[in-house]
Amino acid sequence: MELHRPAHRPERFSVAPMTTPDVGAVSRIERACFTTVWPNDAFYNELSTNKLAHYYVGRVDDRIVAYGGIWVILEDSHITTLAVDPDYRGRRFGEVLLMRLIDEAIDRGAGWMTLEVRESNTVAQRLYRKYGFTTVTMRAGYYSDDNESALIMWAGSLKSDLYRNRLGVLRASLGD
Repeated sequence: MELHRPAHRPERFSVAPMTTPDVGAVSRIERACFTTVWPNDAFYNELSTNKLAHYYVGRVDDRIVAYGGIWVILEDSHITTLAVDPDYRGRRFGEVLLMRLIDEAIDRGAGWMTLEVRESNTVAQRLYRKYGFTTVTMRAGYYSDDNESALIMWAGSLKSDLYRNRLGVLRASLGD
């Protein structure tokens, strides 16, 4: 008897605003990705009281596998966090989420975006450089868990035609 295997169904990744019921899943990913984690109430506070904060989750089917957030303050935006469940890395989900954060910043009038990244996190640095971020300085001993330094990266001219063209090319490379 021959078994018929169902055709492989491609993973469908979707991004939506984070809501308070998402915090448990986000905290699970946070613990899997970082040695120093935000307490659950920090995410609740960001969602309920911080009018500058905009957070998103990425899902495969109904499972939250990524999350990220920004603050937008007038012309400046700051990526506060971005993480992908280790079991789902390497599928460009972090890149799709980064694109959504950049779009949100632009939609809210930001002309600049900044972030901190561990000096050892070369995978993230490569992604950020792809999206026009450059290292402007380093903060020695920034991370409290191991005193690792942070690179401070900025992307500027988010409103320029040149940057929008760059995003268009990158968006096309991501497909649907």
